[in-house]
Amino acid sequence: MLQRHLAHSIRTAMADTPVVVVNGARQTGKSTLLQSLAQADNPARYVTLDDPAALAAATGDPGGFIAAQTGPVMIDEVQRAPQLFLPIKYAVDQRRSPGQFVLSGSANVLLLPKLADSLAGRMEILTLWPLSQAELVGHAHNLVDGLFAPGLGAIGVLQGLQPERDELSRRLLTGGYPEAVTRSTDARRSAWFSAYLHTIVQRDIRDLAQIEGLTQLPLLLQSLAHKATGMLNTADLSRTLALPQTTLKRYLVLLETVYLISLLPAWSPRASHRAQKTPKLFFNDSALLAHLLGLTKPGLAALPGLHGGLLETFVFSELQKHIGWAEASGVQLMHYRTSTGAEVDFVLQDRLGRIVGIEVKAATSITGDAFKGLRHLRELIGSQFHRGVVLHPGTQTVGFDPQLAAVPLQALWM
Repeated sequence: MLQRHLAHSIRTAMADTPVVVVNGARQTGKSTLLQSLAQADNPARYVTLDDPAALAAATGDPGGFIAAQTGPVMIDEVQRAPQLFLPIKYAVDQRRSPGQFVLSGSANVLLLPKLADSLAGRMEILTLWPLSQAELVGHAHNLVDGLFAPGLGAIGVLQGLQPERDELSRRLLTGGYPEAVTRSTDARRSAWFSAYLHTIVQRDIRDLAQIEGLTQLPLLLQSLAHKATGMLNTADLSRTLALPQTTLKRYLVLLETVYLISLLPAWSPRASHRAQKTPKLFFNDSALLAHLLGLTKPGLAALPGLHGGLLETFVFSELQKHIGWAEASGVQLMHYRTSTGAEVDFVLQDRLGRIVGIEVKAATSITGDAFKGLRHLRELIGSQFHRGVVLHPGTQTVGFDPQLAAVPLQALWM
């Protein structure tokens, strides 16, 4: 089993927090990770609510189900029995000891207010994303920590690498879902994603929405795929799909809740600044996006360069994963764009207010023009600006000045 970097964060949270919630998309390895923790250095009873008998007990008598648990317990797919949250709150309030409950779910509790409010102040929420490229190669280097450290050395000064367009294309098309990673061909990976999306729509979203009529969701997903990495315009999308905006927004929340998409918020230095506040739309896995767009290895090879939207999605998903297990806590991921056209693909801000700007370029040869948005950002915020990097499919790290550098994409996993 591949080592998951989030395991350390889970152990740390269990040492001082009564309830630890591990969220994440279906099939990202949550069950495998929890079972390994339950059997190793954190002995606990493991229960999954995918088991019909356990689900019947949890929903039929939630208070009795929780009262029957002695010692630490790990409850998987807990979103299937929201009735458990109040009994868990009661149990924790009666005996407040760390690591009592580890709850795992394929729905984001932050987007399910009744569930989140029940355990406010009693829980820590962690997200297990699909496998990172660093996990796939067995490397523990964290790029987010490196970006906020002093000097280029902490990022990884890569030199003398061989051009790896074919290897990068493979990583874009493979993504990080453990099952998809094991599929050896585009066709087999596409078959897996088709079945996966069918399960999400017909089971998870239906259960969350408590409605049967979700026939518009597949068409919505296709439309969103063609708008991925762009600014989300719900009015335009509503007209295109002939969907009322209220329905569209509800569907978008559902797709976020099950971790298929993310809406990346905009960053602004102050309320009066002319930065656009519209979020950018991202899928949480590049291979999932490639499946929806019908992109394959021969299709990517026929392009003059790497697919820009797929590459930006890949970087977005990797940054989310690195933030999750970074030593620097509280790092926020955003984007920056003004009404006058200045733009930075990704903005990281830490608890100290320091800013790191990241641009993603598909070109292997980087010139000074690639730093235009980063220089604008630096001039705007002054000493708050810590570093700016251009991630690119090139072969070496090149410093353009003490704060700006071109960095190969391999820094995400090397």
